[in-house]
Amino acid sequence: MAGAGVATLAVAGLLVAGASGSSAKAIPDRSAITASPIKHLVVIFDENVSYDHYFGTYPKAKNTDGTPFYAVTSTPKNNNLVTSGTLESNPNLYSPTRLTPSEALTCDQNHAYGPEQKAENNGAQNAFVQNVSVDSCSGEYGTPGLSMDYYDGNTVTGLWNYAQQYAMSDNSFDSTFGPSTPGALNLVSGQTHGFKEVDSVTGKQVTTPGTYVLASPDKNGVGTVINDPDPAYDDCADNNHTSTNTLAAATGINIGDLLNDRGVTWGWFQGGFTPTTKATGSKLAVCGSTHTNIGGGSSADYSAHHNPFEYYASTSNPHHLPPTSTAMIGHSDQANHEYDLSSFNKAVAANNIPAVSFLKAPEYQDGHAGYSDPIDEQHFLVSEINRLQESPAWSSTAVVIAYDDSDGWYDHVASTITNASHDATNDAAICNTSKAKVAAGYADRCGPGPRLPLLVISPWAKTNYVGHTPLEQASITKFIENNWFTGAIGGGSFDARANNLTGLMDFTQSNNKQVLLRTSGAIASITPIKYNKPVIATKVITAKPVAKAPITVKPITR
Repeated sequence: MAGAGVATLAVAGLLVAGASGSSAKAIPDRSAITASPIKHLVVIFDENVSYDHYFGTYPKAKNTDGTPFYAVTSTPKNNNLVTSGTLESNPNLYSPTRLTPSEALTCDQNHAYGPEQKAENNGAQNAFVQNVSVDSCSGEYGTPGLSMDYYDGNTVTGLWNYAQQYAMSDNSFDSTFGPSTPGALNLVSGQTHGFKEVDSVTGKQVTTPGTYVLASPDKNGVGTVINDPDPAYDDCADNNHTSTNTLAAATGINIGDLLNDRGVTWGWFQGGFTPTTKATGSKLAVCGSTHTNIGGGSSADYSAHHNPFEYYASTSNPHHLPPTSTAMIGHSDQANHEYDLSSFNKAVAANNIPAVSFLKAPEYQDGHAGYSDPIDEQHFLVSEINRLQESPAWSSTAVVIAYDDSDGWYDHVASTITNASHDATNDAAICNTSKAKVAAGYADRCGPGPRLPLLVISPWAKTNYVGHTPLEQASITKFIENNWFTGAIGGGSFDARANNLTGLMDFTQSNNKQVLLRTSGAIASITPIKYNKPVIATKVITAKPVAKAPITVKPITR
C-alpha cells in the first residue's frame, strides 16, 4: 500500500509519528456500554444555514413549485418567521422573501465573527442587510437583501419530512459567532481557544502571530480561532501546500481523545479525504477529487478547514492513510479514526458502524452557499439516512443533523449571550457590553451565536416534535460524553454549559419507524423497522492505543 511504509506522518514540514494515546496497555472495547438505547450516533454536520433560512415558514409551504409538501394537522408550533410576525413586519431594510427551487444556488453571505455580531445589533436583529448581505456574485442567484431570504418545504422537502416524522429543535445555536472552523471545533471540543500558529513549511510555531489564524494570543502565542485557518496536521491543508499561509495547531483535547481513552469506536468521515496522489517518502499526499453541483459548478471535494480533528496531533491522519481493513474502521490503526466518506458506507454494509460517527459531505453536497445548495445537500442526506435506516443497526441508531454556522442568513431570534468577550478589535456591542462571564478568561469566544437547525432522526426520537430547550453544537459533545461515560473535556469547554440532546428523545419506547425518502425529499415509505434488534458483530476487536513517537523535522520535497 503506497504511503503505508512511510515511517512518519508528514505535517507540512513537521513530521509526526504515531496517533493518539500514550499507553501501551490494551483498552477493552466499551462501545456497547451506554446510558441509553443509542449504541450508534451518526452526526451529519452540514454547512451554513440559519434556522429561519430553512424553517422560516414550517410547516406551511407555498406549493406553487418544487416538491409538494403538506403537513399533518397535529404539527406543533415552532418559533419562526410566521409565528413571530417577522415575515410580514420586519425591522431590517428588506423583508424576508421566499427563494424558489430554481434559486437554490445563491451567493455566499458574510459569516465572519464580527459582522455576525453586528448583524444582530445587540439583539435587535435589524442590521443584517448592512453587515452580512452579499447580494450579487458570479454564477449564482443574488438580489438586494439576499441574506434575509428563506426556503420552504418545496425546496428543503427532505428536512421538513424528517421534522414531521422525528424531532427537531427550534432553539439550537452556534456555540460561538463565526464561520466554519469555529463551528467544527465547537462540535468536537466545545473549545476554540488553545491554538498556536505554525509555519506551513517548517511546522514550527511562529514567533509573531498574525491576526487571521489567532485572535488575542497570549505571551506563549496561544490564542482563539475565529476565522478559517487550515489545520497544521494535514497534507492537504494550504491548498495541498501550494500556499504558505500559516496554520493552526491545537494544544488541547477533543471528544475523539476521550473516546479513545474510554475504548469506544469512532470516526470522522469526509468526502474527498482519499488523496488523489498518495504520500511517498517525504512527499505529501495531494487531495484533488472534484464534483459538480446541480448548476454545473465544480468544487474540490475536500476542505481541510472543515475537518476539526486534523487540528489536533492526537487525532490527525496527516497523510490521509486508509484503514487497514473494513473491520478496523472505528478502531485505532494507521487511519487514526480519520476516513474518506466511502469508508463509512463500507462500514454500514459490513454492519461495522462505529459507536460515534461524524459525516461530512463533499463540498458540493454540504449545503454551503456559493458552491453547494439545499438540493445537492438533500441528495446527500437522503442517501446516507436511507442507507442507515435499511441497516441492521438502525434500531439502536440516532442521526443528528446539525450545522457549523449560519452563513449570515437572517434569523429573527437573538441568542442570549452566556459567554461574553470584551475584545474591542473583534467584538461588537452584543458581546462587548455583555455582563455574562468569560469562561476561563478566554477572549473571542462570544456566544451562543446565530440560531441553527438541529434534527434528531432515530427510532428513539420523539415523533413530530419540536423541542424548545436551548441547545448548541457542544450539546452534541455533551450527549456523547454522557452516553458513553467518557467524562468531560473541561478547560473552559462549552460542554460544561450545554444542555443535552435527550429532550428530543424518548428512551421508554421505540417509535419503530423506518422512513425512507426519495431524492426529491418526498416520502417513499413508512414501515416498521425491519430488524427489531441490532445485530452484534461476533468478532470483538480490542482497541489498542498507538504509542506516540518522537517528533522529527525533515525538509519537504515538492
